[in-house]
Amino acid sequence: MSTASTTKINTGDPSVAASASLAQKASAQKLKSKLLGGSLTLLAGSGLVGVTNLIYNVATARLLGPTGFAHATAVYTMLMLMSAITLSFQVVCAKYVARKTSLEERVAVFASLHQRAWIAGIGIGLLLFLSRHALSAYLNLPDPILISLLALGTAFYIPLGVRRGYIQGTHAFGPLAINFMLEGLVRLVGVFVLVPVGMGVKGAVLASVLAVIVSYFVAIPSPAIGSHSLAGISISFREGLQAVVFFCGQTVINNFDIVLVKHFFPPDEAGLYAAVALVGRLVNMCAWSVVNTMFPVSAGAGSDENEGSHVLFTSLSLVFLILTVLIVGLWMVPSFLWRTLFGAHFELGTYGSLAALLILYAVTTGIYSLSSVIITYEMSRKIANTSWLQMVFSGALALGIYMFHQTLRQVILVQLLLMVVLLAVLTIPLIRQHMSPEVLRTYPSLRLRRPLTEEDVIAYFLKSEFHHPEFTEYRAEFEHLVNEPDVKNSRENALRRALLFLRRGAMWRELPADTRWFEVQLTAEDLNRVRFFPRAQWRRVAQGSFFLTDVVERIRLKLEESEEDDRFFRKLRLLSDSVQETLVNPTVLLIGVDEKGPLTILDGNHRVAAAMLTESPEVLARFRFICGFSPEMTRCCWYDTNMNTLWRYLKNMIRYVSYDPETDIGRFQESDVSDF
Repeated sequence: MSTASTTKINTGDPSVAASASLAQKASAQKLKSKLLGGSLTLLAGSGLVGVTNLIYNVATARLLGPTGFAHATAVYTMLMLMSAITLSFQVVCAKYVARKTSLEERVAVFASLHQRAWIAGIGIGLLLFLSRHALSAYLNLPDPILISLLALGTAFYIPLGVRRGYIQGTHAFGPLAINFMLEGLVRLVGVFVLVPVGMGVKGAVLASVLAVIVSYFVAIPSPAIGSHSLAGISISFREGLQAVVFFCGQTVINNFDIVLVKHFFPPDEAGLYAAVALVGRLVNMCAWSVVNTMFPVSAGAGSDENEGSHVLFTSLSLVFLILTVLIVGLWMVPSFLWRTLFGAHFELGTYGSLAALLILYAVTTGIYSLSSVIITYEMSRKIANTSWLQMVFSGALALGIYMFHQTLRQVILVQLLLMVVLLAVLTIPLIRQHMSPEVLRTYPSLRLRRPLTEEDVIAYFLKSEFHHPEFTEYRAEFEHLVNEPDVKNSRENALRRALLFLRRGAMWRELPADTRWFEVQLTAEDLNRVRFFPRAQWRRVAQGSFFLTDVVERIRLKLEESEEDDRFFRKLRLLSDSVQETLVNPTVLLIGVDEKGPLTILDGNHRVAAAMLTESPEVLARFRFICGFSPEMTRCCWYDTNMNTLWRYLKNMIRYVSYDPETDIGRFQESDVSDF
């Protein structure tokens, strides 16, 4: 399909167009610079943190041996599972702070979330403490005190997310990187001090707990929060739920395999797997240096999808480059170096070289990191469905390891397969969207005749639908409400809505709640922006372009060849005669983002096509065009059909499957009888 045939460019004042283009390029360049600068800062910090953590884990492995290392890693992994809540608070705080401009608003966001985080941290810590014996038995730990230390660390770890989120939201990536490095440094020093003095596994776990506590007190946002009022601010429940769902799925994918291996495998093999998983954490940490930068940059950017796509594809490119360098580097490291680092007791005869498992695990983690970039980008722009998709895959991962765990290699291969599928599911809609013709909002502004209420539009819509069989049993009783509507009567409005929902409920529910309705005037030039919704009968003739003028021209050619028994073309012939004789409903409903963008026909496709086929301008002038505008219209499948909008449509279908409009109509009928 030719892009030129579906892209309309306003050839107005060239200086204005040039200025707009330069402004758009400057904005995109500014976002890219901010993203690259922040990513490099956090990447440098993450690199140092990764090296510090590697030294910490190598030291722990050599000091404790495979069995002790497996115990310490299992407890640390439990702390990482708690990061689902920590990072949920962090990402919500970063998103809201990035969108606020005044210090007072930012402080209010911090104060509200910080208080909630402490409540959650203390509550979860207490729950862990009470469950310490059961958890110790499940993980085959030598002492329940390890879970008690975990409970203490969790109480501080969750509020730490809010403090880091504030720093992240203000784009202070330097202090954020320093805080991450401090946590790793305290953990490293702690293990060298506490383990040799006889504390063993408890010393390694205590080092991690102390690192979290120190990081919490040092991660103080600037300016000091204590000098401001702790007035709360409203935080969307859906924002919080989205973050919790995402990070629950992420922590399960990144960490739950270690817990399951600790449960299913002997201590020596579990220790070997814990060593292999270190590489995955290093890869994930480096990838998240980009994500931590991208999220506030994307959230603070405007709603322009072009700007957003620059942020997304720059982030994906950076992560892919980082992953390539890391994986190639791992492949080049000779096997004896791993043996020297971890010790000969980490080479089990059953598995041979440690390097093979390390590279396989790194590739698996790298593929998932690319998925994380896409999901977090969606979250930064809106309430996304992709986090729920990730949650499904995290459950599949746990189930897969439960079913297939004969060897450590098999455990990794299960994860690799699922992560490849997840990335494919997330990437295909992006590729399709990127390859589709760009719709430029450069049409001349429509002439708006008068604003309309939703009740007005429903009355017009129902009148055009009332001849269908669904309304047969109600036609005699309610015909006067349809043909002579009183839109000031709330009872009539509710009844008309219930009647319309008999046939068009699924369609109407997809329209954004903030849709503004107007009666508009369409000129002959305006018809170039009008599109058909890609239903089956229109796809037959569209040949890729659903714009009204393109489709009608193809229909005109096919009508000359069509057989009389073709129902679709026969209907258009009959309607062509009817519209000329003013025998059809004149109201046509359209939807769009704004008055300068493309429009899609919501109701009246056949009538408009039939009128165009008459080639009579006065016939088209008899129509009443009503258009609904909303910035969120791209989330409606009737306006923009893609995987995301169809998924939203499916969710709404399931949500309202039990709703029966006939029940509402019956109540109105009963009230009429009682009033009588």
